[in-house]
Amino acid sequence: MPTRPTLLRCLAIAATTLAGCRSNKPASTPAPASAVGPAATSAATRPAQITDEMVSEGQSIFNNGSCTKCHGPNGAGGPNGPSLAAGSWTHISGGYDEIVHLVTTGVPKAEVKDPTRRFAMNPRGGMTPALTDDQVKAVAAYVWTISHRP
Repeated sequence: MPTRPTLLRCLAIAATTLAGCRSNKPASTPAPASAVGPAATSAATRPAQITDEMVSEGQSIFNNGSCTKCHGPNGAGGPNGPSLAAGSWTHISGGYDEIVHLVTTGVPKAEVKDPTRRFAMNPRGGMTPALTDDQVKAVAAYVWTISHRP
């Protein structure tokens, strides 16, 4: 016959298990802090105009284009550009439309607020050919996503 402490432990485990079974909430696993891309933020919390496809395209453009030269892979930060994944902003408050505007217009050297940054941020990615409006919006969607992780 089991001892009293063993019975109490079994009852506690059973009660916990049953309580979990009665929960109306679906089980979910939070995304790891390093997650990027569409799954990194809930579609319900991001601006309506951002789609998963935009985030995926923006991630590809960002990480395969000139963005990483300053802002590092996945926006982690670099010697000439701040982290975009940290969630803090220097020139704007971090809204999607503001990010679109910033990527479109860039930041002239005279307006760069951090004196340790040696270069301006070129408009439209500083690439030739320059990013199209749709590509700018995709990059902005990706940047918004990595900067607004839960």
